[in-house]
Amino acid sequence: EVQLVESGGGLVQPGGSLRLSCAASGFAFGTYGMKWGRQAPGKGLEWVSTINSSGGTTAYADSVNGRFTISRDIAKNTLYLQMNSLKPEDTAVYYCAQGSGWSKRGQGTQVTVSS
Repeated sequence: EVQLVESGGGLVQPGGSLRLSCAASGFAFGTYGMKWGRQAPGKGLEWVSTINSSGGTTAYADSVNGRFTISRDIAKNTLYLQMNSLKPEDTAVYYCAQGSGWSKRGQGTQVTVSS
């Protein structure tokens, strides 16, 4: 059974940083592309970033490009999202997900950017 558990969210001031983690289990983590998405209050799920199975290729939404960095540690079965220069509009529940689609994702971690 695929299990994904996000952590690292919290309250941060504008301009601050957070690092999200996603602990994966129940599948061969190193053979799947992974991604992060987010859902702000009253809005749909928005794609944020993708990383391929080896970690050598990444992609970002325009809204976070240059501020967020996705990475993975295959030995630790963990996916990361380093978020810098956070803005109030980054406030959302952040999810990690396996492969394509959003059916296999974690429970999410709340990120709130506010002064």
